[in-house]
Amino acid sequence: MDNQVSQSTAERTFQYQNTLPPLPVPSLEGTLKKYLDAVRPFTSEAEFQKTAAIVKRFGEGIGRDLHQKLLQRAKSRRNWLEDWWLNAAYLEVRMPSQLYVNFGGPAPYLEHCWPPCEGAQLERTSISLWQNLQFWELIRTEKLAIQKSGNTPLDMDQFRMLFNTCKVPGITKDTIINYFRTESEGPCPSHLVVMCRGRIFTFDALCDGHILTPPEFLRQLTHIKQCCEGQPLGEGVAALTTEERTCWAKTREHLISLDTANEGILEVIQSSLFIVSLDDCKPYATSENYSAMTLQALTGDPTIRWGDKSYNYLCFADGTFGSNCDHAPYDAMTLISLCYHVDQKLKASNGKWKGSEVVRALPLPEELVFTIDDRIRRDISLAKEQYYRTTQDLQAVTYAFTSFGKAAIKKRKLHPDTFVQLALQLAYYRLHHKSGSCYETATTRRFYHGRTETMRPCTTEAQSWCTTMLDPTANAEAKRGALLKAVNTHNKLMAEAQQGKGFDRHLLGLGLIAKEEGLPVPELFTDPPFVTSGGGGNFVLSTSLVGYTTVLGAVAPMVNHGYGFFYQIRDDRIVASCTAWKSCAETNAEALFHSLSSSLHEMLALTTLSHL
Repeated sequence: MDNQVSQSTAERTFQYQNTLPPLPVPSLEGTLKKYLDAVRPFTSEAEFQKTAAIVKRFGEGIGRDLHQKLLQRAKSRRNWLEDWWLNAAYLEVRMPSQLYVNFGGPAPYLEHCWPPCEGAQLERTSISLWQNLQFWELIRTEKLAIQKSGNTPLDMDQFRMLFNTCKVPGITKDTIINYFRTESEGPCPSHLVVMCRGRIFTFDALCDGHILTPPEFLRQLTHIKQCCEGQPLGEGVAALTTEERTCWAKTREHLISLDTANEGILEVIQSSLFIVSLDDCKPYATSENYSAMTLQALTGDPTIRWGDKSYNYLCFADGTFGSNCDHAPYDAMTLISLCYHVDQKLKASNGKWKGSEVVRALPLPEELVFTIDDRIRRDISLAKEQYYRTTQDLQAVTYAFTSFGKAAIKKRKLHPDTFVQLALQLAYYRLHHKSGSCYETATTRRFYHGRTETMRPCTTEAQSWCTTMLDPTANAEAKRGALLKAVNTHNKLMAEAQQGKGFDRHLLGLGLIAKEEGLPVPELFTDPPFVTSGGGGNFVLSTSLVGYTTVLGAVAPMVNHGYGFFYQIRDDRIVASCTAWKSCAETNAEALFHSLSSSLHEMLALTTLSHL
């Protein structure tokens, strides 16, 4: 899927949307069995028997009633989960989005045509903006190739959310506003918002219906940069988007009450294609070590990115690039598709513009200046103070493991993703002397408006394999046998999750029905193993394969004593972004990566001997 070309000729991007199958509701029996299997590695025998009894009571009582109500709901919706998931996972969450929810990451252009270079920021930004806008036009004209799993088309709806989209804070619940329209649907906003040194500018990315050329983008960006150089920093209103959500909602209401023009400026930002962040930072990186860029993407200057926008394009002063994106409207693979498209186009042109150098007579960029008062200034100051205090607690490492990659793993007839996930289980077990509850993203995009399901890699088979690997008395044959069992279980659970037969989203739905009906929280959800096994967003390892391309991302850990772990698998290497909180004495992102490297070497040696 990841290496498919972007351009489509025959099929239109959204043509299969109305024929995709509805998201199925798993069987209650299957869900409860899977749940018990997932809880087992985190319980003693006595605890497990207690949980099994609770699950049995749930299945024979309230759970059966809730399941019937869920089946009724599914009859009138093509995706029974969609609204619930958006609300529970994103819009009702009150913690600050920018650090705890958003994902970000470095762009890979430095690996070929654009190594770090002083003075190249604006020229490179202009060329890459043009490539980004070509992707927008592919979606707008519905010429973006439909992604498929084999011959099965996948849901493409998330691509509508990539551009012209913004989250708006609410007192109890946020909303997502999407301004994007395809050509057949009508006009679509075409302006960019550029943030530089705490100031905000806008200009139209089209002239006479055509995307500006790189020389024209360069002229606009140069004007903005010149306006800011040698001048006092702007007020940095964008920093307000880093606040706790209810706090930001109240500040936003006050901002609008000060001047009706402020609401107009917010609308310009919200409806813009995306944010271009001209950053003075120089986060030096190499193809083997992206750590500084990853950290900057996740924790950089809050006055020049709008945390609620679906896409902030980060343009660093040393000519390197990154992104920071709100997770609510879409999942990371959507952005990966855009970034890989841009990467391949830049590589093909060697990062140079070969078209016209003519710059048409364009209106100059307009500066957007909010009317603010002392309360807003105080809120900006407090938001920045809180943001920097929390971001300084984040440890992020992004390293390339270069000893081998996908080619060597596939040669051994093993799935590369399963291989890395089990290596991570072993790495965590070796480091912490216990199993780590783990979330891995499984896509459900073969269904209408499908997003993700949880696949839990910490199975009893994975746990048994880890203990066998660390047992000095175990021979190679025992280790191989245990590995093969863990591999088979992982592959089976991942396939079922992708087919809509996972259990986490089903349990979420049953819990939400109980809440909507005003019923007490079922005992299953208050039983301690529900949380210790990762339920309710408590996974110690929050992981996702971001594909087999050159593009990488990163997220903060889900829990204080946890890790964020995004990884890409290429033919000759495995590149991983690992995050942890410095304030937790137990965790260390650097140590986890090195433990992972040891695990990968051990596994390759084990499978080489076995010729699986």
